[in-house]
Amino acid sequence: MTRSVPAPADLGIEVLGVPDGAPVELDLRLEAVMEGVLVTGSARAELVGECARCLEPIRDEVEARFQELYVYDDSGHDPDADEDSDVSRLEGDLVDLEPVLRDAVVLALPFQPLCEEDCPGLCTECGARLKDDPDHHHEAAIDPRWAGLAALQEPAEGSNTHD
Repeated sequence: MTRSVPAPADLGIEVLGVPDGAPVELDLRLEAVMEGVLVTGSARAELVGECARCLEPIRDEVEARFQELYVYDDSGHDPDADEDSDVSRLEGDLVDLEPVLRDAVVLALPFQPLCEEDCPGLCTECGARLKDDPDHHHEAAIDPRWAGLAALQEPAEGSNTHD
């Protein structure tokens, strides 16, 4: 079965994610098994964010696959007892796909999204975007703590040193 659902809030990481309410295309297969319902599927959505090196906007797409077993809720079972466990339970006839979708999408995202594979990033001195000016450089600045030693490196005027 295929469905298009709105993305939940904060689906992604700090610098890259699915916009809140954007369509997420789900392709799902539900199978009845002895313990409950096995959900196998994939989710596809558009991503919006910024490059981790140069902070330029990024637009991309993510496809994440997932599989989760939702066990039947036993009538005598205390649902609060499994609050911290990794067991997904059916809620009546419903499955809550949001936690599984969130985990699958976040794990499918790149750790450091880049606008280009070889993005040079920003200048550490002034913040200029290095892709716009590949020959960008600064004169080597001497750390003020070492400035006094710089005079020792220069030969004294009038001295004639030959080693």
